[in-house]
Amino acid sequence: MSDSSISKFFEKTRKERLDIVGNFADLTAEELEILQNNDGGISFEKADKMIENVIGTFSLPLGIATSFKINGKDYLIPMVIEEPSVIAAASKGAKIARIKRGFKATADESYSIGQIQVLDVNIDSAIKKIQETSKEIISLANSKSNTLSKMNKGAKEVSCKIIDTDFGKMLIVEMLIDVGDAMGANVTNTMCEAVSPLLEKITGGRTLLRILSNYSTRRIAKAMAVFDKNEIGGEDVVDDIILAYQFANNDVYRAVTHNKGIMNGIIAVANATGQDSRAIEAAANAYAARSGSYRSLSKWTKDSDGNLVGSLELPLSVGIVGGIANVHPIAKICMKILNVKSAQELACIMAATGLAQNYSAIRALSTEGIQKGHMRLHARNLAAAAGAKPNQIDKIVQKMIEQKQISLDKAKEILLSLD
Repeated sequence: MSDSSISKFFEKTRKERLDIVGNFADLTAEELEILQNNDGGISFEKADKMIENVIGTFSLPLGIATSFKINGKDYLIPMVIEEPSVIAAASKGAKIARIKRGFKATADESYSIGQIQVLDVNIDSAIKKIQETSKEIISLANSKSNTLSKMNKGAKEVSCKIIDTDFGKMLIVEMLIDVGDAMGANVTNTMCEAVSPLLEKITGGRTLLRILSNYSTRRIAKAMAVFDKNEIGGEDVVDDIILAYQFANNDVYRAVTHNKGIMNGIIAVANATGQDSRAIEAAANAYAARSGSYRSLSKWTKDSDGNLVGSLELPLSVGIVGGIANVHPIAKICMKILNVKSAQELACIMAATGLAQNYSAIRALSTEGIQKGHMRLHARNLAAAAGAKPNQIDKIVQKMIEQKQISLDKAKEILLSLD
């Protein structure tokens, strides 16, 4: 079985890294060539077919997080992100979690929620009629997807709820749809629009909005891991991490930054695999506030041996079929590197990555501070921004660190001294 625990991956050349990833994921020569191209895997012509008014393309760095073991399986995790230290932090978290058998993760079946706003009706009477006709509504919805119907998936339930608005009470009809391995936005919207005329006929009312909800509470992903107390720095550090978590869980200003760190990991994987990152972010933030107060998405405790125990729970609406994941060449290669067989497996990977990232961030904050490692990596960006050539960057970074002045002006000053 492939081993994702690769020593000093960051020190290897690009070719060495590509060889390792290529062997791990059995990439073809063509796929390796796509990764080596400088166009980010997408030409102007392809971009012009994806969105409107295209004038060019915009690339972000694609890196690999190492050492992940999730549910007993090794993974190299493709991550697309512009922020320094995130991939290193995720890899470090995975390496520590690996000591205690890695991450355990689960994900719900892929149930999407579609919503239809019904107006100008007697609400009680309308609900009764919808309940009586629910089988017909479900049948009509499922007629819009032969693929899901053949897989015994598709629309499963119809329910009604009443909400209070500034214009009085309002009826919302919701459909629960098993979308299989797709993210499911398109099929959910299609089904909602298809049943709206029937709902109008049944209730005598008027339907207005007919669209999925991105608050995917029926697609919850969970990950947990045990982090060895000795590797962390002792039980005192464990206790401090738990106190830091308590801060995040009980103060909204800290919680937002804490959860942003979690999403650094999750969204980097989402970007690499062509997921709807905006939907994921929106659902996660809503879930963090489900108690009425915005809180931490993760939880940190310790076990009877004093080891740190981390867990993470959030809605994750992801897919491995349809969408950009099947169109963008790099996203397709990233999917191959992950070798996922279901949307649930992808959700488990993303949750584990978020937890690994959260561990590393909260440990750094609880010990030496976040800036020590982060600023060293940030210094490379400053050196490049100052105009340094590739063979000058490391020298400039080292001098900035030695002089404890990490800034663009300092990078420019050192660059001039090298000329």
